[in-house]
Amino acid sequence: MSGGAVSGGTASRFVRVGGVPHHVVVEGSGPVCVLSAGLALSWFDWDPVVPLLAPHRTVVRFDRPGHGLSGPARTAPTARGEAHRIAALLDALGRGGERVTVVGHSVAGLHAEAFARLHPGRTAALVLADASVEADARPPGPRAAALRTAAARATGALLTAAGLPAALGPHARRALVRLSRAGYAPDPADPARVRRCYRTRRVVDGALLENAHYRTVAAGLLALRARHPLPGALPVTVLAAPDSPDGTDRWTARQRALAAALGARLRLVPGAGHLLMLDRPGAVAEAVLRPPGR
Repeated sequence: MSGGAVSGGTASRFVRVGGVPHHVVVEGSGPVCVLSAGLALSWFDWDPVVPLLAPHRTVVRFDRPGHGLSGPARTAPTARGEAHRIAALLDALGRGGERVTVVGHSVAGLHAEAFARLHPGRTAALVLADASVEADARPPGPRAAALRTAAARATGALLTAAGLPAALGPHARRALVRLSRAGYAPDPADPARVRRCYRTRRVVDGALLENAHYRTVAAGLLALRARHPLPGALPVTVLAAPDSPDGTDRWTARQRALAAALGARLRLVPGAGHLLMLDRPGAVAEAVLRPPGR
């Protein structure tokens, strides 16, 4: 099911997947490119990248449950579930028969790689933007997973009862964006959009739930790597924001290891923080428009 809406002057829509309304924005023309942002981020965090891609690509960006304008998260995330979410969204948009470039930032890099492994025939290229890397994650048992979910929801209820999302949510968002940008640059997002999303319990709950199950998702991806190889000719690019000028820091070493494991092209993006799409949108666009071997 879908419906039209207007958000911040941008035409958007809602599609229902797994019983949850998902906020989706589709712009541009040409081959499809899907953009998925990291933990607690929203569709508008890709704003600097979209004008660079839209003349050449049909750009699809969406909010996961409990993020942006999408409905509350009903279940805990898994690597397999997030991969199938991307596929279901594309199906709902009438793009099920197309091969797409999938861009995953931070934790969404786990989701994007899972999509490429589970839906190789639908994947044209994979771009991992300062993606999460966990080489030794182990899945929790069912009881531990249930306790994590319960703890996340209880924390959200307590924070909401204290009025903290409404009072401090937008300020927390602004602070976290500053901490994640090069030179502690300010958050460029429209204040009205930030207030609309980050004053809600829905977004607090979504962030807490994804954070609680972060290692579960990472462990799920490791399991998929063992059973579902990437297509040998798939163009894969790993973009990394180094923590040191010479790229010898631990984070960059983990990104190098990820690129080596995936047979990917590694591109270091100096002058960028973790939020590559805000600091160096051109680097993200180039990775999409010029995949390895093209």
